[in-house]
Amino acid sequence: MAARACPRLMRPDTFEKKERAIMENEYPFSQIDVFAPGPKPGNPVAVVHDADALSTEQMQTFANWTNLSETTFLLKPSHPDADYRLRIFTPRAELPFAGHPTLGSAHAWLENGGQPVREGQLVQECGVGLVKIRRAGAELSFEAPPLRRSGPVEPEVLEQAVSSLGVGPEQVLESSWVDNGPGWLGVRLASAQEVLDLKPDFSAMGDLLVGVIGAFPAGGPADFEVRAFAPGLDVPEDPVTGSLNAGLAQWLLGDGVVGGNYTVRQGTVLGRGGLVSITGEADSIWVGGASRTVISGRVSL
Repeated sequence: MAARACPRLMRPDTFEKKERAIMENEYPFSQIDVFAPGPKPGNPVAVVHDADALSTEQMQTFANWTNLSETTFLLKPSHPDADYRLRIFTPRAELPFAGHPTLGSAHAWLENGGQPVREGQLVQECGVGLVKIRRAGAELSFEAPPLRRSGPVEPEVLEQAVSSLGVGPEQVLESSWVDNGPGWLGVRLASAQEVLDLKPDFSAMGDLLVGVIGAFPAGGPADFEVRAFAPGLDVPEDPVTGSLNAGLAQWLLGDGVVGGNYTVRQGTVLGRGGLVSITGEADSIWVGGASRTVISGRVSL
């Protein structure tokens, strides 16, 4: 009978090298649910910690794989006043700023041992510059960054947006650019129910990022209902959107449509329970909500 060959055992030093190589490609990872006071979920963001060694291509590839509206990467700050630097990716492209990733990443950074330079306040460095974040109990809020583009929407662009929403021009009370990085175009309808009833044509919408807001009657679940559509970023409808709500707040408060603090419900059509608080203080507008960690571990990249 022929002798059976014995399997080659891995030498201890080879095993240690392989294990070390695996560990070197692993990063702390969190998945945070944002703008969700419960019981229904809000908007998830995937957060990769200590991601300085990753290339832009690796980040974009991972964001495409998670297939969430945004995936973020926490890096060491390059600005002396910042606590950390954040890069934000949709499945298709990098964004200079986004709201729910800002709050979710701040929550993850704090939970992972981050120590802010200033008591009760964080400073995030990202594509739009420095963004202040503050804590009030369990809630985090970010200060709305300046609008990169505001004012009237070009007639042909507005016509495309309104047509893609499936509403008539007479239903639009107002419109404005509310772009603080992603490129949002804001549309105000007369009621929250009209917003909920929208059945947008994403093909007709094209690369436009359209946010729609409508008021609830007194005693409603919030002051306004908001929906956000970004098919050009592979996010047909975003569940809960901090950047859009920041831009809408700057528009509505600036024009006197809203006289003070208010709340927004978002994600209802998608089965989500998003709730956003808007607080105006002097020359600042703060956008806040609850965040909680759903997944915590390590990710191999």
